[in-house]
Amino acid sequence: MSHPTAKKLVVVGQGYVGLPLAMRAVAVGLNVVGYDINEDRVMRLSRGESFVEDIPSEEITSALNSSRYLATTKPEDCSDFDFAVITVPTPLREGAPDLSFIEDAARGLSRQLKEGATVILESTTYPGTTEELLVPILEQGSGLRAGQHFYVGYSPERIDPGNATWNFQSTPKVVSGIDPDSLEQVDAFYSLLVERTIPVSSTGVAELTKLLENTFRHVNIALINELAMFANQLDVNVWEAIDAASTKPFGYMRFTPGPGVGGHCLPVDPSYLSWKVKQTLGDVFRFIDLANDVNEHMPAHVVNRISAILNEKQKAVNGSRILVLGLAYKKNTGDMRESPSFAVCSLLERLGALVRIADTWVPVYQDVPWDRVELTDEELGSADLVVVVTDHDDVDYERVAKCARLVFDTRRRTPPNSNVTYL
Repeated sequence: MSHPTAKKLVVVGQGYVGLPLAMRAVAVGLNVVGYDINEDRVMRLSRGESFVEDIPSEEITSALNSSRYLATTKPEDCSDFDFAVITVPTPLREGAPDLSFIEDAARGLSRQLKEGATVILESTTYPGTTEELLVPILEQGSGLRAGQHFYVGYSPERIDPGNATWNFQSTPKVVSGIDPDSLEQVDAFYSLLVERTIPVSSTGVAELTKLLENTFRHVNIALINELAMFANQLDVNVWEAIDAASTKPFGYMRFTPGPGVGGHCLPVDPSYLSWKVKQTLGDVFRFIDLANDVNEHMPAHVVNRISAILNEKQKAVNGSRILVLGLAYKKNTGDMRESPSFAVCSLLERLGALVRIADTWVPVYQDVPWDRVELTDEELGSADLVVVVTDHDDVDYERVAKCARLVFDTRRRTPPNSNVTYL
């Protein structure tokens, strides 16, 4: 049975953000309800099966056995909560933010809201969402007043799948509230879960903090991606230049080029800020629009480079067998959301290439429109070209360079070889 005196936490959304939060909360002694509308996901969690690399299945099984974790699709299981954290997706729809998942979560929680409870939003969004969207829905559905009868805050998620150094517990957590009492409650809650909290003065500041973090990365990745394209045309080794610049102990931060950006953050979050600036101020956030343009065109640049490499060998993309290493958007994770690999594969297939995929991190039950193969010596040798899109650590890149006829490496993981070309 759940501990009768422990606080009850509802985590709305049991994905890459919500599941680590739920598991950590169980570990510190809270009674946790993991609510999700995805029935298949809830069934798997109820069997102790994890789909998040950073959370082993054994951890979920242990949480289930403690009787302090329940994965459910039933709204009634969320009743009488002390804390609720919303970790639902916030996708873009035709360039505009889609906050429907937040709205649905807020409506559901409002029907279960009691006096003294705290509701926290973690989903990435534009400044103003917590106070202008979340609070009115909670108040309307509950008949209670935020700041008077219950507390509300915002704390941006900082989950980095596959990061062995910085996990949920060790990463500093920015926290905020709609008023001083709410901030106190939100800060106290996360202080149970993480080693360090960073209180800020308003939910708007916390919302902007998340967008600033990802816009910074997005813009700098775009800078280095465009630099890589020009360096190639100038016949200058951009990777060597990056290595040399990285020796400067001040005033420089290392970024490396790649086939594009992916995941739930970089292709989406900066556009939230750009959209808000346009809607509210009527201005254009030029850095974000430019970064979007550069990064969105990287898969096409990758395919153009592949075409040029094959042309040098008097081969066309049409009819060539191309082995793509990596479907996930980043190494050592199975997360395929917004992965540039899909755009690369689609463009190659459109040009008539015979595309095959190797990625041990993406589960086999994930359907993809291309043949998936094991990375054998025979598979490497039979490909006209191997393209490294995602540089998982479980790949023997020396073997790739040795067995493949041609390699185009967008991540510079294969050792230098006469048949290897870098982005």
